[in-house]
Amino acid sequence: MSIYIEPLAKLVNAFSKLPGIGGKTALRLAYHVINAPEDEICDLVDSLKDIKEKIKYCSCCGNFCEGEICDVCGDSRRDKSVICVVKDPRDVIAMEKTGSFRGVYHVLHGTISPIDGIGPDDIRIKELLGRLDGTKEIIIATNPDVEGDATAVYIARLLKPFGIKTTRIAHGIPIGGDLEYIDEVTLAKALDGRREM
Repeated sequence: MSIYIEPLAKLVNAFSKLPGIGGKTALRLAYHVINAPEDEICDLVDSLKDIKEKIKYCSCCGNFCEGEICDVCGDSRRDKSVICVVKDPRDVIAMEKTGSFRGVYHVLHGTISPIDGIGPDDIRIKELLGRLDGTKEIIIATNPDVEGDATAVYIARLLKPFGIKTTRIAHGIPIGGDLEYIDEVTLAKALDGRREM
């Protein structure tokens, strides 16, 4: 028997499935929803529907977009000969906040992690290899953790026969840190201090 009435229990359960939300926070959010004005809740519901209906992945780089390609890939002022490889779309946002990078991105949607059953074929490495025409440099900006480093080394080895300059962002970023949580200055310095692999 649940101590909550069914609609409240259902909402608490839904909130607790979100990353970083435990039982107490889920309950606090549910109470907020109960007491919030109806128009605020309607806005929340509309936003959730919009994000599921309108957000897609760019057919070129894999970033978030509303159309066929993202704003970065569609920007004619970007240097298409320099591709920054990142783990997920959140990392694109983190890199863009620095204002230091004027190339384009390639989003892998994961990193190689044999322990989790994720191999090279499970992330967007083939798509990266398919867009190398005219590329002068690949900057690998995966997280500085075991999986990110393994993915970086794997990609660097694949790119070696192509003769494309392959660099890795500098490790001014703490080991085990996620790019989305790094401040802009540290991330900009890491980008500037990248090295060839």
